[in-house]
Amino acid sequence: MIESSASSKARKVCIVVPCYNEEGVIGHTVDVLIRELERMNSLGLVSAGSYICCVDDGSRDGTWREILGLAERTGRVQGIKLSANFGHPNALVAGLFSNHHNADVLITIDADLQDDVSVLARMMEYHGQGKLVVYGVRVERKVDPLPKRIAAAMFYTMMSAMNGRTVRGHADFRSADARVVSDLERFGEVNLYLRGIFPLIGYPSAQVNYERLERHAGESKYSYVKLMSLAWQGITSFTTTPLRIVFYTGLVMFLIAGMISLWVIWAAFNGDPIQGWSSLALLLTTFSAINMISLGIMGEYIGKIYKEVKHRPRYIIETTTPDG
Repeated sequence: MIESSASSKARKVCIVVPCYNEEGVIGHTVDVLIRELERMNSLGLVSAGSYICCVDDGSRDGTWREILGLAERTGRVQGIKLSANFGHPNALVAGLFSNHHNADVLITIDADLQDDVSVLARMMEYHGQGKLVVYGVRVERKVDPLPKRIAAAMFYTMMSAMNGRTVRGHADFRSADARVVSDLERFGEVNLYLRGIFPLIGYPSAQVNYERLERHAGESKYSYVKLMSLAWQGITSFTTTPLRIVFYTGLVMFLIAGMISLWVIWAAFNGDPIQGWSSLALLLTTFSAINMISLGIMGEYIGKIYKEVKHRPRYIIETTTPDG
């Protein structure tokens, strides 16, 4: 157990919860988080004014109605309703940027509560010791299906190889000092990958380990396609390694083509010319496939540049709760 600094004052905390079609979950989530805030307040880790900010990311069910009811019933919930579904990272940013002037520490956690809220106290203890960012790191993912665990392991292995600052096992469960969020606001990029930006910002940080829990209700909003898209977003947003791979692949193909040319010339001079079209067809299809993949990778980076130069807003707030 980490010992809290006796001289550190209780900090005002805002817990940001992105919501997308969480009508059947958000009530339970808020109740659990409020109980945890009260427990931490009794330990002197957070102030009595700590609160929860629920960000409705364009839900199509009754999520916003639930948030309005929770705000009225508890007095400790603020709500932000985005005008459309801008995506999980942008919903997080909307909550962080709207609250970093009102809180000392901002915590982000998903509405399904598969991240263990019991480690929030340890996060605040680290802040009491002077850490400005604390990452929640999953050490066990037994509740996830095997393909998802394998895909996650492969992703973190690739990201660690391409970007040494990657925090293995960390998703979007973290706490950050308001100063860090203020610096995050200076990052104007549209292709936002928060799991990579927070380590990039720097500052003293720590990690708390936890075991991933079962979802209380509902279904995960992340399909395998969305998870693959998120992984690709992380790779292409934080490293140019895929472009280097394209270059190195071109060099290898050039060497192979050179060796084949020498072989063909040698065979012709020795009266044994190479017969048939099979080898030629195989080479053509191989080179064509590599060319198309290479163009696709370069197109992905060009597409990101296209999105960045437009400077479109990352989110639009339609309305907030009366005290939001």
